[in-house]
Amino acid sequence: MKVTRALLPLLPLCQRLLPTRLAGLSLTLLKATALEIAILAGHFVLYPSGITPERRRSPIPTRSLADLPDPDLGTDGTADTARLPTPDKPPVVLLHGFIDNRSVFVLLRRSLAQHGRQQIESLNYSPLTCDIRAAAELLGRHIEEICERTGRRQVDIVGHSLGGLIARYYVQRLGGDVRVRTLVTLGTPHAGTRVVPLMNAHPIIRQMRPGSGVLEELREPAPHCRTRFVSFWSDLDQLMDPLETACIEHPDLLAQNVRVSGIGHLALPVHPAVAAGIREALDVEEETARATAHTGGLTVA
Repeated sequence: MKVTRALLPLLPLCQRLLPTRLAGLSLTLLKATALEIAILAGHFVLYPSGITPERRRSPIPTRSLADLPDPDLGTDGTADTARLPTPDKPPVVLLHGFIDNRSVFVLLRRSLAQHGRQQIESLNYSPLTCDIRAAAELLGRHIEEICERTGRRQVDIVGHSLGGLIARYYVQRLGGDVRVRTLVTLGTPHAGTRVVPLMNAHPIIRQMRPGSGVLEELREPAPHCRTRFVSFWSDLDQLMDPLETACIEHPDLLAQNVRVSGIGHLALPVHPAVAAGIREALDVEEETARATAHTGGLTVA
């Protein structure tokens, strides 16, 4: 990556001062830190463009199953084994993290659109939000409106950091599993994070601490939850303490945890390798998902 070229002269020094393994780790950390700084700078540039809600585009008309041609018949009415039905993909809802807005998903949105997702919506919640429960209720109203407007029964959600926690609360505690087929979370503190204790004055930060009332509610049984969960967590995430807090560990949930190596917290919704992993998670069939191991790995360093 171009942002790391300036760090390459430091590699010989690292190799002399540190053992080989630690030197490699240090270089990876330097690369990840440089990338985080570059993304943060881009964030400041794009942030104003995401303050206002996005314009709602008219959905592409969908036809009922009765109106669709039989995929097993050719144009002349005879059997055609070469033609296969095109999968009908639900809308994707993108939900940003704390003190952020929809601009964080510019690259991910483009990636999803280029790979067949025709209905993508980025939602903003107020930066003054002080309660995950209230934000989850608002998310539920948005999703009902999206389903009504698009004529779809379900959506997929991708939530970054706090956005993933809001979406999970909606799914688990407010009956959102009826509407959400797959929930992908990126660097979300599912078990609570202890980073930056000085920010405890903010009520929503307190709700993201281990043992908070919200997180205890999410630990309660959810035997009939129908949503599939995929959680991406990074071994260099500066905002997760401990790192594994971004994993979903719940006996009643169909959850897959994907470890990402080599990037930090801000890069999760931006990095092309993570975007590819998100697309794969959204496109996998339910039967395949249930047969998939509950852990996985993704190296982007």
